[in-house]
Amino acid sequence: MPVQSADSPSPLPWNWPERLPAAIEVREVGPRDGLQNIDVTLTVEDKVRLIRAIAAAGVRRIEAASFVSPRAVPQMADAEEVVRAVRDLPGVSVEALVPNGRGAERAIGTGAVDRLVFVVAASSTFNERNVRMTTEESARELHRVAGLAGEAGTPLSVVVATAFGCPYAGDVPAETVLSLVSLAVREGAGEVFLADTTGMATPASIASLAPVARSAADGRPVGLHLHDTRALGMANALTALTLGVTLFDASVAGMGGCPFAPPSARGNISTEDFVHLAHELGSATGLDLSGLVGAARLAEELTGRELPGQIMRAGPRLPVAAG
Repeated sequence: MPVQSADSPSPLPWNWPERLPAAIEVREVGPRDGLQNIDVTLTVEDKVRLIRAIAAAGVRRIEAASFVSPRAVPQMADAEEVVRAVRDLPGVSVEALVPNGRGAERAIGTGAVDRLVFVVAASSTFNERNVRMTTEESARELHRVAGLAGEAGTPLSVVVATAFGCPYAGDVPAETVLSLVSLAVREGAGEVFLADTTGMATPASIASLAPVARSAADGRPVGLHLHDTRALGMANALTALTLGVTLFDASVAGMGGCPFAPPSARGNISTEDFVHLAHELGSATGLDLSGLVGAARLAEELTGRELPGQIMRAGPRLPVAAG
């Protein structure tokens, strides 16, 4: 087979440079989503060390903790201490997930959280197992959280969990997801994330749901929170990039998952792996890949676990600079 030259027509059905975003934003969720699903509890000092390493690689949005019941998620029992310890990071938005008004009050009370991230599942069965509320009850709780965020002047993001499927209820109707996106907009959310909480998304479902969700968001950014549970995380991310999505969650070293769903939905897309992909495709991230690899290796050291990230072992295809 002849080797294609740089001047040969592209074998792909589109022109990559024209279809892909020139720049994307990566929001790091490892210190929250990653650590909540590992059977080891790090000290505050170790969590802070990891967050600082991530920030040193150029990440400007870090979900540092979740303000949930310590009985349900003991790894997050020190949320107040963690966010206060990293509030001095220059130019970094320290963000926290909250499932209800009580969590929002705790987060705001620290004086160290720059953005609240409220989560509601499109699957009511999953929502009850995750936060002990039906989806309808969580929707009412969102109104309370939005009010608290507004009073405090704290920006609010909303994550629609199980947007691409639920291990208990199966496929989730797109209409249910879109109604929650619209609700988030009405409640004043500055952005909405579609979360593949249990790793059930496919390129086809990404291509089907993401564009209509962006329409329902009425001009607000719509990001994606992807898992690699079934080895489709990067394929889904690539599909989203071709659709013009520019906001992504990712987790250092590929840590993460939901402890309330079989099979623990482990493996968020790895931050350094996704950044490597984006840079290879010409989409800038502003992040230092070598710094992210260092943070990934630190995560392995601190957790004492072999984590699923690939680039920290194989290295990049070629030496690359920050994107």
